[in-house]
Amino acid sequence: MQSLREAKGYSQQALADIANVEKSTIKRIEQAHYSPTLDVLISLARALDIELSVLMDVPNISRVDSDLR
Repeated sequence: MQSLREAKGYSQQALADIANVEKSTIKRIEQAHYSPTLDVLISLARALDIELSVLMDVPNISRVDSDLR
C-alpha cells in the first residue's frame, strides 16, 4: 500500500487524515502487522481514489490475511 500512497503524494499522516483512520493503522498495514477490516479498506480505497479490488491485490494486505489462516 505504501507505493499507492506515495504515488498520490500522501504521507502516512495525510492518508490517515483523509481516510479517517489513525496514522498507526496505516503504518501497521504497510508493515504487514495488521489485517484491516473491510470498513478500513473501503475508507483507504476512497482516500486513494482507487477501486477496492486494486487495494485487495496489495501484497502486504494479502500476506497478512494468509498468515492468519
